[in-house]
Amino acid sequence: MLFITNRFPTQSIKSRVGRVFDFDLKNNAASNSVFYCRRLGKDKYEEIGGFNLMSELKSSPYRQLLVYLHGFSNLPEAVFDGAAELQALCDKKKQKELLVLPVVWPCDDDQGIVKDYWDDQKAADASAFSLARVLGHFMKWRDDTQRNPADDPCLKRINMLAHSMGNRVLRETLCAWDKYDLPSGVPLLFRNTYLVAADIENESVHKGHAGELISHASRNVVVYYASDDLALRSSKVANLKNKIASRRLGHTGPENMALTPTNVYAVDCDDVNTAYDTPLGHSYFRSGKKPGEPGKVFDHIWQTIMTGRVFPDDENRRTSIIRD
Repeated sequence: MLFITNRFPTQSIKSRVGRVFDFDLKNNAASNSVFYCRRLGKDKYEEIGGFNLMSELKSSPYRQLLVYLHGFSNLPEAVFDGAAELQALCDKKKQKELLVLPVVWPCDDDQGIVKDYWDDQKAADASAFSLARVLGHFMKWRDDTQRNPADDPCLKRINMLAHSMGNRVLRETLCAWDKYDLPSGVPLLFRNTYLVAADIENESVHKGHAGELISHASRNVVVYYASDDLALRSSKVANLKNKIASRRLGHTGPENMALTPTNVYAVDCDDVNTAYDTPLGHSYFRSGKKPGEPGKVFDHIWQTIMTGRVFPDDENRRTSIIRD
């Protein structure tokens, strides 16, 4: 499995293709460096370099890519387990269609929801600068006429799935990239962007707010939410403890759909989230009631991957409910 990370290694931060790469799990600071790697097995990784990873993705037999930004309190092996489950579900739907590429940002391994939450929130914000560099690296690789000549361009479709606090990472990454590196706004990079159980304010994707850039970078933005997501209730408690009161996008969907760009869609998952992820109801976007069998949320994600349309039977529809 290929992956990208801005976690510190136990080795030097100086990149070297072919070296052993080990995560420093006690350091949850966001590195300014980015590492492009391959997972060889449990706790076994090697660094392969950015242009090598991108060229390997291009030559892969898979037709599309799904970049996976995980949530908080996920150490690397837990991220890889989730990515492997996603990959198995994709392959079960159609072989060689969708390749999952996890991005591992530095979560904490402390005990206790509040301490973890605030440490991880800081790490999510700090990750924006290094992960914005990944987008810059991609644009540089894409425009390199030796690696992508006119008669052999990269035709892979890129999709993005951000879960929980991974949505904060995505939002802040696009803001940092836009502010420091781009003269005229973010380019259209993603065919579909999925904001699942998003741990950001529910007005974030409104026009004029920071998350609006997600809609600029995507053909479609699909928000999946559930009001009884217990992990987000813990998030709310952590925010209230620090005197910040705001409903989460993953609890309510957008605060006001009329204020969101027209390519933003909202899907209520209240009827299935707890059945798919008992008891938290937070990671409901992979398997359904039976492990290894796709749930209806994953089925909806897959439908949009294959068609490029969120509600293909009604092009004017922007909200829906997934029922058990």
